[in-house]
Amino acid sequence: MANTSFKVIKNDLKKFKNILIVSHYSPDGDAMGSSLALYHYLLTLNKKVTVAVPNEYPDFLKWLPGNNKVLVYTKDAIKIDKLIAKSDCIFTLDFNTLSRLEDFGKALQNCGKPFFLIDHHQQPDSYAKYMLHNVDACSTCELIYDFIVGLGDKNKIDKKISNCLYTGLMTDTGSFRYPSVNTKTHAIIAELLKTGIVPSDIHSAVYDNYSYDRLKLLGYCLSEKLKIINANKVAYFSITNAELQKFNFKKGDTEGLVNYPFSISGVKVCAFFNEAPEGYIKISFRSKGNIDVNKFARKYFNGGGHKNAAGGKSNKSLNETVSEFEKFVVELC
Repeated sequence: MANTSFKVIKNDLKKFKNILIVSHYSPDGDAMGSSLALYHYLLTLNKKVTVAVPNEYPDFLKWLPGNNKVLVYTKDAIKIDKLIAKSDCIFTLDFNTLSRLEDFGKALQNCGKPFFLIDHHQQPDSYAKYMLHNVDACSTCELIYDFIVGLGDKNKIDKKISNCLYTGLMTDTGSFRYPSVNTKTHAIIAELLKTGIVPSDIHSAVYDNYSYDRLKLLGYCLSEKLKIINANKVAYFSITNAELQKFNFKKGDTEGLVNYPFSISGVKVCAFFNEAPEGYIKISFRSKGNIDVNKFARKYFNGGGHKNAAGGKSNKSLNETVSEFEKFVVELC
């Protein structure tokens, strides 16, 4: 499906008054940054806007401007269902299949509303009437920037919007160190800085607000749970829900942990397995260079994402899932 022209979007957007913005299950910095940036922009167009997410997100993202207006489906399902019925259109950000929303996705499946898809993950489903999709974008926040500029409203990007966009750009690029970062990324940042945002403050708000328990969990994982296989090319962690609870686990406490083994010379693939409260095994995959963990996750673990960063899930036990990974990962490196 081809991207919709900005001319068509600009014309049709005029018809929509009540707008719902939705992002994926377990929202991260890019999901919340892009959703709240779009929220603030649409308010400048005199739209009635609501951001809704499937479940809770980490506390270190709750400083974002507009956070207090976000609805969470696990707590606010009745209110959100009413908003779906009233909505003139629905923006879906940072995901490309409604299955990424769990129960919230079922509520949207047959709602009959026109969808906007703004996303950078591979192989999008065809549920959206309007589309802004680019797998080469470093983040969905980059695409929200493109969206606003494409509609001729660059002048509406203020400090609130910039704080949100910078957060998504920073978190989805590993603080600007992933291969997806290019000259355009830094050009966007240069424009955002003109609004008065302070990058060091944003970095501190996201990365310097962890708990003591979170740091102890990190130490435990590194000292006790790290495994290296395949001639030191593959590294992974696996942790049970009981182990997580020993450290008073909160949403976001394992954020970024999967990347730590890349500091070891020779490691090309990293994975993180944990028992999710919902009863399945949640998996994160990362890779370097031409190693495609998106295809790997899709093939073996009901997942997908990007070439070098993907996720998956398994309904088998933690030990069975890890054993399968050790068996299948040989084909990657």
